Amino acid sequence: MAQNDAKAEKKPGTIKQIIQIFKYTYAEDKQLPWLLAAVFVAPIVVMVIAGIVFHWSVMSWIFLMITAIMLGLLFATMMLTRRADRVGYRQLEGRPGAAVSVLSNMKKAGFTFPEQPVWIDAKTKDAIWRGTSINGIYLIGEGDYGRVSKAMDRQEHSIKGVTAGSSIPVYRIAVGTGEHQVPLKDVRKAVTKKKAYEPTNHKNPVLAKIHPRRRFLLTKTELDTLNDRLRTLQTKGGYGIPKGIDPTHPQRVSRRAMRGR
Repeated sequence: MAQNDAKAEKKPGTIKQIIQIFKYTYAEDKQLPWLLAAVFVAPIVVMVIAGIVFHWSVMSWIFLMITAIMLGLLFATMMLTRRADRVGYRQLEGRPGAAVSVLSNMKKAGFTFPEQPVWIDAKTKDAIWRGTSINGIYLIGEGDYGRVSKAMDRQEHSIKGVTAGSSIPVYRIAVGTGEHQVPLKDVRKAVTKKKAYEPTNHKNPVLAKIHPRRRFLLTKTELDTLNDRLRTLQTKGGYGIPKGIDPTHPQRVSRRAMRGR
C-alpha cells in the first residue's frame, strides 16, 4: 500500500514536465511554437554557415552540429521558461496574495516572507506582508495605493518600536498596475534591488573622504534577533487574517506550478 502511495506521489519525468509547461503556456501564448522553433534553429543555421565559410572537416561538422543542437535545446528551454513565467504572472496579477506567492520562492536567497499578512482590510482585501533579509525589512502592499500607504505608515511606526536605536532600513513596495506601484512580474527584482547605506564614521579624515559610507547588512545573529522581535510584535499587535478570509491560500503557487508542472 505504501509503495502504491509512493508511486502515486512520484513526480513526472522531465519530458512530461516540459510537455505540461508547453501546453499550459500555449493556451495563453499562441506565438510560442514559432518562437521556440526560431531559437532552436538559430544556432544550427549559424554553425552551418560557419562550416561552409571555414571548410570544416567531417569530424568538425559532427562535433559542432551536436553542439548547435544542444545550444538550440538550451535556448528553447530558456524561452519556454520565460514565456511560461510571463503567462503565470499575468494570470496571478490582481489576485489577493499574488505578491507573497512569488516572493515565497526567495527563501534560498536569504529572504523570508511569511504567507500571513501583517495587516488586511476585510472589506477591500487590501493587505500588507512583511519580510526580512540581511538588507533589512520589507513591507509589501497589495491594493489601493493610498490606503496601503497609510497602513504602511502605521506598520513602519510599529516596527520602529521594536528596532529602536538601530538603523535597520524599512523598504516599502506597493504591488499593482497603477502609478507608484510595481507590476507583479517585477516585484522580485524590486525586492532584490532594495539596498541601504550607512556612514562609516572613520576618524581619519582621509579615509572618511575616500570611504564615506558602506552598505547596510545584518549578520545572521542580528537577522534571527530581528525576526524574533517582529514575530513578537505580530503576536502583540493582534493583526491577522479576519475570520473567513484567507487571501493567500488560493494563490500558494510556486514558480513550478505557475509553469503548469
